[in-house]
Amino acid sequence: MQQDRITGQPVITAERVTLRPLQPSDAGLITLYASDERVARATRHLPHPLPPGTAEAFIRGSHAETRREDVWAIDGTAAGMGELVGIVALTRMDSEKGRKQSEIRYWVAPAMWNTGLASEAVAAMVEANPQGSDTLFAEVFQDNPASARVLTNAGFEYLGDAEAYSVSRGGTVPTWTYLKKLG
Repeated sequence: MQQDRITGQPVITAERVTLRPLQPSDAGLITLYASDERVARATRHLPHPLPPGTAEAFIRGSHAETRREDVWAIDGTAAGMGELVGIVALTRMDSEKGRKQSEIRYWVAPAMWNTGLASEAVAAMVEANPQGSDTLFAEVFQDNPASARVLTNAGFEYLGDAEAYSVSRGGTVPTWTYLKKLG
């Protein structure tokens, strides 16, 4: 597997997409898609409206040596789609306690919804397991069953109900939590 020279993250190839570390030229497409209220409302972290400079700061953070989260662009160039059609990220959880656990998060551009691209990207990430995790966790808002299907398609099992704060919604939202044992 090829390693990115800036982040040290692997470049992961799937059938229609390549998962690659973010690059500064991705800022425009990240801004375009993350500014869509439908995308922001499906995440915990994206504000709506998206403040200027958010994408650029996100990309810089994804290159930081001290980062806890590795971020990949879902690049559809090889299949005739855009060079960035979504994002997939892995956040290390409790690594200071010796646990090999990560949380996976993802979103795709609305034009790519219901095309199987999110499922393909998540499955490729699970198979590659670039952080060497024994367990992956994920959560989705309960009003987003399509994202839940992405997880079950990748072999995640339902763990339970919870809630999480959504910046774009300005409040706590009911979630479904999933896990995938790898080790």
